[in-house]
Amino acid sequence: MSKVIAHSLFSDFDISLFKAGKHYKLFEKFGAHIITKDGILGTYFAVWAPNAQKVAVIGDFNYWNTTQHLLNVRWDSSGIWEGFIPFVNKGNLYKYKITSSTGSEEKADPYARRAEHPPKTASVVWEDNYGWKDKNWMKNRKKHNSLEAPFSVYEVHLGSWKKQLEENRFLSYVELADDLVTYVKEMNFTHVEFMPIMEYPYDPSWGYQLTGYFAPTARFGYPDEFKFLVDKFHENNIGVLLDWVPSHFPSDAHGLGNFDGSCLYEHPDPRKGYHQDWKSLIFNYGRNEVKSFLISNAIFWLQEYHADGLRVDAVASMLFLDYSRKDGEWEPNQFGGRENLEVISFLKEMNEAVYKNFPDVQTIAEESTSFPMVSSPVFLGGLGFGMKWMMGWMHDTLDYFAKEPIYRKHHQNELTFSLNYAFTENFMLPLSHDEVVYGKKSIVEKMPGDEWQKFANLRLLYCFMFTHPGAKLLFQGDEFGQTSEWNFNSSLDWHLLEYDVHKGAQNIVKELNKLYKKEPALHEKQFSSDGFEWIDHGDHENSVISFLRKGKTATENIIIVLNLTPIPREIYRIGLPKNGTLKEIFNSDEIQYNGTDNFKNTTVVSETIDWNLREHSVVLKLPPLGMIALKYS
Repeated sequence: MSKVIAHSLFSDFDISLFKAGKHYKLFEKFGAHIITKDGILGTYFAVWAPNAQKVAVIGDFNYWNTTQHLLNVRWDSSGIWEGFIPFVNKGNLYKYKITSSTGSEEKADPYARRAEHPPKTASVVWEDNYGWKDKNWMKNRKKHNSLEAPFSVYEVHLGSWKKQLEENRFLSYVELADDLVTYVKEMNFTHVEFMPIMEYPYDPSWGYQLTGYFAPTARFGYPDEFKFLVDKFHENNIGVLLDWVPSHFPSDAHGLGNFDGSCLYEHPDPRKGYHQDWKSLIFNYGRNEVKSFLISNAIFWLQEYHADGLRVDAVASMLFLDYSRKDGEWEPNQFGGRENLEVISFLKEMNEAVYKNFPDVQTIAEESTSFPMVSSPVFLGGLGFGMKWMMGWMHDTLDYFAKEPIYRKHHQNELTFSLNYAFTENFMLPLSHDEVVYGKKSIVEKMPGDEWQKFANLRLLYCFMFTHPGAKLLFQGDEFGQTSEWNFNSSLDWHLLEYDVHKGAQNIVKELNKLYKKEPALHEKQFSSDGFEWIDHGDHENSVISFLRKGKTATENIIIVLNLTPIPREIYRIGLPKNGTLKEIFNSDEIQYNGTDNFKNTTVVSETIDWNLREHSVVLKLPPLGMIALKYS
């Protein structure tokens, strides 16, 4: 019968960094590591449990015996328990039996590289030597992730994108590496974003209640198979973004909550440590060891899984002490304000660590308030994110498009207001999963009118999105006009593509992505006011707006005109920046998009007639509920 043998992967320097909150690669020390000691193959275990009286490793290798393999506590008051167990190898199941003055609990390993398939909750000893084939992508991804590059994201929930019909099951990582990669490439998206793939116990949480922060969910396969999926995206020049959830975690018995009989990872004050909306626990961001855990986790996915960025969930809920709390349910910070100063410090440190180690990735904040400088560098006083979701644009735009066109002339400012603040942050325009659940209806079903008008409005919405400054994000199913709300437990309704209206919607997203990538004016200055200029935002009566998207040279400039009613405008004049001949490069009313195909502006010549406070102008044909884009030839 083997016993625990004293061993450590920690140096004194590791311990000092851990205690100071500055160790950003804790995954190389904590958890289960297969090593050879004195010629014997086995596994080294290390866990942080400072309030524990004893810690045992239990597993299938010792019949879950709680007395056989007791770890040794370090002498340096770090609270780390560790030891080497001979003959424990890859694939063995294990947990920690942690005993404290308040009792004992069986806990999954916070640093486990693999977990059992839910609803089972054990950790799995694991290592892989995956041979990455994305050297070319990694060498050149800086240009793909640049703020001057096209950045069009397809948001995916892996469990509900598509089913394997014969066996009535969801696709595996390996199968997705064929089907999903091929589809995203065909649709011309530049990036894919996965809703959380870290291990989670409860399917209806969509992955936002994590218990295995370092383990890709076992629902779809092994960790190396997830690496294979990432590799395939990179092989096809598509970046991979991961949803990351440092905002809260569930109170499941095997998880991080009350880990060693105390509030170890969560804040002990429920006003800061309990999320009332999600019935979950909130990290103690002021505790150095917790800060190291979270930043190490961010670094882990970028280093070990070659992720190209992290979309950070629920930042607003982290930033404000009074978030979703009534008076008396929160305590102001030391200066009397509502900002969580510990969170601000943590987010700045996290972003600095990420960009120092991986300058060619992006961190993206889901942040819905007017908190300043979210996407400004830390050295300028910002939070340090690369981008921020533009929630105001999303709400205003969807509210506008939900209105019957006859009333839109009274609400045009709702559509144009976003340009008043569009360059205060590096904004990403999100039409995400949150907009197609809980009775909100699918995107196309938000649109007014009969079927033709609904889909014409949908096409026009996407045209506005792709020509508006900023990066783009579209949730799965929205690109072909999924009519039902998203259901995490069902496949998308792919059969709808048998119908022209849905095929037309899919085609226009495919071509808008192509236009966005092809035309420098649509992406080179997407975060700068130098890249945008109104032609006319005041024609409320006709519900028409027109603007310039500007590249680094005048020859790259594009003129965008949107007709936001079903009434065609066969003689519509707009002002121009200069004289010349214009060529139509995009028309949302083409037959391939299920449009009328009756209102084209193949080539038009400007006139020296003052219009829109400009010396030159041109007369255009505007399709119903349509957009045209033109360039000087």
